Amino acid sequence: MKSFVVGRVGELAEGERRVISCDGTEIGVFNVDGELVAWYNQCAHRGGPVCQGRIYHRVREPVDHNGETRMLQHDPKRKNIVCPWHGWEFDLKTGRHPGGERFALRKAKLEIADGHVYVVV
Repeated sequence: MKSFVVGRVGELAEGERRVISCDGTEIGVFNVDGELVAWYNQCAHRGGPVCQGRIYHRVREPVDHNGETRMLQHDPKRKNIVCPWHGWEFDLKTGRHPGGERFALRKAKLEIADGHVYVVV
């Protein structure tokens, strides 16, 4: 296993990301709600560069007791990332696709040492 420097602890602000190359393997590191998470930059659908996609609050479409939908709503507690190739969405914190656990982003390992954040692959 090898370690690759992402940056100094605290350098990545809330909502920011950094995509780094680890000997040709790209990893996206994100600051989500003050927590660092890292994902391989490969969409679970067709391998697109998911870590370079748009980030936004998850969109929900509530259904009332009659089975009718209301207006769309944004969930302020959950952020999704959208793959730029085909629009597949994933929860940025958990890596899960809303359709089920079968489709999920592959988590990368992070370590903190000597005031720096490292990706270990």
